[in-house]
Amino acid sequence: MALLPALLLLLLPLAALAAALAGVLLGLPGYDIPPGVNQPAKLRLVLTVLLGTAALGRILEKTGLCSQITFGRYVRQGRKLGEDPKLFIQDLQFNKVPVRVYQPKATSDGRRRGIIFFHGGGWVFGSLDTYEKVCRYLSRESESVVVSVQYRLAPEHKYPAAYEDCLNATIDFMRNTEHYGVDPARVIVCGDSAGGNLAAAVSQTLAGRSDLPKLRAQILIYPGLQALDFNLPSYHQNRGVPLLFRERAAFFALQYLNGHALHMQEVLEGSHIPPDMRLKYRKWVSPDNIPEKFKVRGVKPLMPTDFIAEVYETVKRFCEPNLCPLLAEDAVVHQLPESFILTCEYDVLRDDGLLYKKRLEDNGVRVTWYHLEDGFHGIISLHDYCGFSFPSGKRGLDSVVNFLKSL
Repeated sequence: MALLPALLLLLLPLAALAAALAGVLLGLPGYDIPPGVNQPAKLRLVLTVLLGTAALGRILEKTGLCSQITFGRYVRQGRKLGEDPKLFIQDLQFNKVPVRVYQPKATSDGRRRGIIFFHGGGWVFGSLDTYEKVCRYLSRESESVVVSVQYRLAPEHKYPAAYEDCLNATIDFMRNTEHYGVDPARVIVCGDSAGGNLAAAVSQTLAGRSDLPKLRAQILIYPGLQALDFNLPSYHQNRGVPLLFRERAAFFALQYLNGHALHMQEVLEGSHIPPDMRLKYRKWVSPDNIPEKFKVRGVKPLMPTDFIAEVYETVKRFCEPNLCPLLAEDAVVHQLPESFILTCEYDVLRDDGLLYKKRLEDNGVRVTWYHLEDGFHGIISLHDYCGFSFPSGKRGLDSVVNFLKSL
């Protein structure tokens, strides 16, 4: 009997992957590999692994061996890497928050840039190890000190835990930059996906602080910035494109907010926001603010749905800018630092980035925008990951490096 868990872990992945592979090859409804995406055959393979992992996770959860989320974290956990010949790497704590610090070994004529990095993963997945290769690459190529933050994850730790951890770690670093050879005037917050959300929220919070140096820049890589409208053009155009499906975007937002995904369907339909509030935020969250060229693959008008007050009561904190930075007032946005935004064409979160780009520019903030025409959500997180790297992801990562070198 003691061998049963080990046997399950050996045999079930094969069965789950085989089932997923058959489904993908036969063309499962609801999943979509667009012909214009970078290396569609490889992305189909990634989708196979994604579906296989989900299927096995459900099996393990039903058998009581572990939860689906726990198994997903295990699968996504990167392996420990050896020493890097060009970097000093150490695990520390900043204000009780675990961090990993990457410092170039080469001598520098002056103080370096400091990059605070918040990983993606829907506030549910991700770790220091998962993004080890990305952070090493950023540190080596930009010759910067990188601080990767291990914030607390949902559903065990609900909002605002992740935001608070990122904010506290950033403040601690900004107050102690001299210990790491970092110029306090060249500190940048950076994150991808959920990490981009956290970077935007931290940047807004620090914008009004007079007791700290000003952030030099914010780097937002396909960020998720609002949970009011899951029916923007990019949500429908890319609803079945890996690595982030439309339903999963709502699932992750609800897990972060409430620790569960109840009322997901109502949130997807838009029943969770009062009509007067939707009207108030329409000036910032609307397809009207998205350039026409991003609508050529189709726009599905939002059909009126009945507002459900009971659902709103459970999700009303979606209107807080610390959770949905796109909803910050102009007075805050106006104070934000120079910004870099990366978006991907085949990404449900594409329009969040486009809408925030417009808000920043409308408020006089300098924005560098890089759009991966053949990119998909999560493409940069696959950098040098188990043979799943994509050339488009490398271009995106290098665009971030080039921006950093300009600061």
